Amino acid sequence: MRRDHLGENPPTPADASPWGADAATVRTLDGPEFRGVTFHEIRARTILDRVPGASRMPFEWTVNPYRGCAHACVYCFARGAHGRLGLGTGPGFDSRIVVKVNAPELLARQLASRHWQGAHIAMGTDVDCYQRAEAGYRLMPGILTALRDRANPFSLLTKGTLILRDLELLAQAAEVTEVGVSVSVGFTDEELWRTLEPGTPSPHHRLDVVRALGERGIDCGVLMAPVVPFLGDSPEQLRATVRAAAEAGAVSVTPLVLHLRPGAREWFTAWLARRHPGLVGRYERMYAGGAYAPTRYQRSVTRQVHELAAEFGIGPADRAAPRPAPGPPPPTRDPEHLAALRARRHAERSPDTPSSTPPFGSITAGTGRVPPPRGALHAP
Repeated sequence: MRRDHLGENPPTPADASPWGADAATVRTLDGPEFRGVTFHEIRARTILDRVPGASRMPFEWTVNPYRGCAHACVYCFARGAHGRLGLGTGPGFDSRIVVKVNAPELLARQLASRHWQGAHIAMGTDVDCYQRAEAGYRLMPGILTALRDRANPFSLLTKGTLILRDLELLAQAAEVTEVGVSVSVGFTDEELWRTLEPGTPSPHHRLDVVRALGERGIDCGVLMAPVVPFLGDSPEQLRATVRAAAEAGAVSVTPLVLHLRPGAREWFTAWLARRHPGLVGRYERMYAGGAYAPTRYQRSVTRQVHELAAEFGIGPADRAAPRPAPGPPPPTRDPEHLAALRARRHAERSPDTPSSTPPFGSITAGTGRVPPPRGALHAP
């Protein structure tokens, strides 16, 4: 492990930090999985991020302990934000990772504030909380502990198998509050995975996560994100993915078509020109109107996935019903209070009541609702 304080030596472009020498530390971690990756450690002033009011996301608050992602998904929409930090939207996004090293203690303090009302918190909405960096920094156990101790409802979206390390913490949190988990699997095509999502676990390993969570009593949905036009959207490919999700025990499946925001669009187009040059013109026409595929195309994909999900028996429609708003969090993690919460949670879980809220406002197959046009969240 190497730790270099910025300012001790003139920084090279790869080591330069937009926060300056007094606010950031550059670190590299030992191990082949971290080769070529530089970590910019900062101490954040806040970890609870409010979603802009103009957003169509079905949640108001997020927690993102990392920025940048070694999953290196070519299409990731968060590339644009990384560019605004001056860290690059291409290789810089994949290899220059910002780490909010004080995230767990900061979250615990903010959740304990008298101003915090226990709102739902979404994680994995920007970059993956369970990307490779988490193996070294181990921020999520502290974050989950803070959420559990305050009985604060939350949801997680991930492409990482590292979430299984924290299975016991997730189960403990689910005993006292609403916990939603989704795993992102846009396709099961191995060749497409290796070129489009080179730093992620394989789709089949991600589906093993769905299975393991279900076996532990934690409902897990599959976010089919992204459905990639002309490369992963054939009827046979959609069927294979939905069937695999059903066999893994997914309680819901939500298709979201690829969207290409500035920053990601340029990087994806360059990849497309190298790998599938014959498709460049078709993509230019499909996305001529902006970042999102035409509504008619999105509806077609959603309809097909819903029909397939119904065929494979994924998810009753009532899982999409909204949950009651949570009450204020407990002031402390009092054992008697949490025992009462556990008893209430078990009482709520009648056969007619869904056991968890689909994370990220995901539509459950069979409800007939169309996904919001903001398109796919980051597949972490």
